[in-house]
Amino acid sequence: MARAAVRGRLTWQLTEVVESIEETPRVKSLVLRAPEWSGHRAGQHVDIRLTAEDGYQVQRSYSIASAPEEQSLVLTVERLDDGEVSPYLVDELRPGDQLELRGPIGGYFAWDTSAGGPLLLVGGGSGIVPLMSILRHRVAAGNNADVRLLASWRTAGDIIYGAELERLGRLDGVEIIHTLTRDAPAGWTGRRGRIDEAMLGDVGWAAKAAPLSFVCGPTGLVEAVATGLVALGHAPERIRTERFGPTGG
Repeated sequence: MARAAVRGRLTWQLTEVVESIEETPRVKSLVLRAPEWSGHRAGQHVDIRLTAEDGYQVQRSYSIASAPEEQSLVLTVERLDDGEVSPYLVDELRPGDQLELRGPIGGYFAWDTSAGGPLLLVGGGSGIVPLMSILRHRVAAGNNADVRLLASWRTAGDIIYGAELERLGRLDGVEIIHTLTRDAPAGWTGRRGRIDEAMLGDVGWAAKAAPLSFVCGPTGLVEAVATGLVALGHAPERIRTERFGPTGG
């Protein structure tokens, strides 16, 4: 049984694009129909493989945005202008097109309701994607773990899942905090500036609450957050990180 499960995760399978949802001008969520999908844990990712007519192949990893309870598999992709894969996924894919993937992959950066809370989710840019899977899982499972999401964006126009996050923030036990690192629009009521130890101390859980923290984003942000949490007294083993950097897109 275990060997069969491993083979299933690492086998490439064809999925069909059901819908492409614009989250921002640079970000789209791809809703996929995956008949052979065996399920995933919130926080995991998949590998995507593209094959050119001449046989040239390229692959990239993308986090899963959907909750394990959802029927469709959802990936949220940010377009990198000089990338090989993301411009095609964001600009070219249409409903009915096929996409080759394998997964789910990763178990360290994953949350199940049995792990409980409180949860501190910290993300930068598209690093919010696996954190959104965790939030959606918490809601879909009817779990009542207290959650705080701290999300860093360049501008208000870069906020992914804005309307849904606003709705989630009205649920009992869920708090959503945004911070902008560049210009803020008139009337902005969120935070401003990069996430640092001081901001984490203001909006995060106190160390004595022993939250389970998930941090995802660019390397610089992830390192700053992890270092800041440890400096505030949080146990390193309660801090899970996932980072991304220039990979060709």
